[in-house]
Amino acid sequence: MTQLPLPPHSPHCMGCGPDNPAGLQLEVFRSGDEVYTDMAFDERHIGAPGLAHGGAVAAACDDLFGFTLWIARTPAVTRNLTVDYLAPVPLHRPLRIRAHVREVDGRKLHLRATGTADDGTEMFTAQAVFITVSIEHFARHGAPGAVQHLLDRLTSSNGDDGPHRSSPHPPDR
Repeated sequence: MTQLPLPPHSPHCMGCGPDNPAGLQLEVFRSGDEVYTDMAFDERHIGAPGLAHGGAVAAACDDLFGFTLWIARTPAVTRNLTVDYLAPVPLHRPLRIRAHVREVDGRKLHLRATGTADDGTEMFTAQAVFITVSIEHFARHGAPGAVQHLLDRLTSSNGDDGPHRSSPHPPDR
């Protein structure tokens, strides 16, 4: 299956922004109905000695969930996020985090992710509910240039590579 690299939410996004030296700098790909990132937590993400901070793990999941919107084809925001930590997450250990849309219920997107170590050990799982919003939501809270960039990305999709909006309000599904 074709694996498509996806653009960062913004250059300074804490999760995927390449211009944020304190961020996770996730590089995210789409493969069918799933998004994923390969990463390793480092000293910027330390909790207990030698281990990733649980908040950094949750941030990685939340940011990756934001990329499922390319699949759901609508802008949305996090309503809730739950992470189940199944094993300590060591620093510098390669992980693959995968996420997908489990269900769409009206404006609610039910999402699921798993974080798996390179030896196949499932380190954590996460579930979230995102709520679809209009593009005006971002205009009220963001810089006009950044909002226009997001709007351009959302409306220029050809149908296969990202979310698009034919109207500013999300449809009830």
